Amino acid sequence: MSDFSSWVSTRQSLFEAVLKRLLPQAEVTPQRLHAAMRYSVLDGGKRVRPLLAYAAGELSDAPVERVEIAAAAVELIHAYSLVHDDMPCMDDDVLRRGKPTCHVEYDEATALLVGDALQSLAFQLLSEHRLSDDPARQLQMVKLLAVASGSRGMAGGQAIDLASVGKQLTLPELEQMHIHKTGALIRAAIMLGAHCGGLDQAQLDKLDHYGKCMGLAFQVVDDVLDSEADTATLGKTAGKDADNNKPTYVTLLGVPAAKKMAEELHHEALDALTEFGTAARRLRELADFIVMRKY
Repeated sequence: MSDFSSWVSTRQSLFEAVLKRLLPQAEVTPQRLHAAMRYSVLDGGKRVRPLLAYAAGELSDAPVERVEIAAAAVELIHAYSLVHDDMPCMDDDVLRRGKPTCHVEYDEATALLVGDALQSLAFQLLSEHRLSDDPARQLQMVKLLAVASGSRGMAGGQAIDLASVGKQLTLPELEQMHIHKTGALIRAAIMLGAHCGGLDQAQLDKLDHYGKCMGLAFQVVDDVLDSEADTATLGKTAGKDADNNKPTYVTLLGVPAAKKMAEELHHEALDALTEFGTAARRLRELADFIVMRKY
C-alpha cells in the first residue's frame, strides 16, 4: 500500500482531471461564466473534502467512479461558498488560493453567477449519475448535501458568522457556528463517500462522529494558522479574521488552548474509527494531516 503523501498526490491529480471533465468547457456559451467557473475551481486548494470522500469510499468498498462524482459535488459547493465568501458584501477579500479572487479577476456580477452555477452543477451531478444501487439511498445523498449546504448547514453558519462580528461568543456558540459553517461540508464529504459503498447505519454513525470532530478541528487549526502563518504560506490574506473583529478560537481561548482543543478533537475522531481497523487507515492519516498542517 502506498504511503500517505503518494496516495494524496495521486488522488489530487485524478480528482483534478475529474473536475476538468465535469465542469463546462470555457469555449461553451456563456464563455465568460464558464471560464470564471473553471478559474474558481481548478488548480487550487488542498482538496481536503474530496480526499475525505475518497478515504470513506475506500473504507466502504465503494466504486471509485461513484465516489469521484460525490466528491466533485461537495467540492463544487465548497468552491461556490468561497467565491461568495470573498465578495465585498461578505468578507471582501482579494486573494484566494494564491491568486486574485473571482470578483477581482472577473467582476462581482460574474462571481455571483459563478456561485449560483456551481451550486446547481453539484446537484445536477448527484442526480444524473448512479451513485448507489438503491434509489432511496441516492435520494438521501442529495438531501444530505442540500442540508449541509443550506440554512441548517454552511449558509446558516455563514449567517451566524456575519451576525457575530464584534461580539464575544461563548465556546458553545462558536462551536455551533462552525459545526454549520465549516463542519457541515466536511461531514457531508465523508458521508457521501461512505454512502457510495455498503456500510450499515451503526458504521455510518461512527463515521459521522469522526466527521463532526474533524470539521471542528479543521476550523480550530484554521484560526491558529490565521494568527500565526503569513499570507504567502496560506495563499489567502493572513490575519483577516482579527482585522475584521470576528470571534475565533484563538481570540476566545488563546493559541495554546486552541491547539490543545484541536488535539482533543483529533483523538476523539480517531477513537470513532477504532472498529474499522486498517480499513480506516486513510481517514486516520487525513485526521493527522488536518490537525498538523501548516497552511
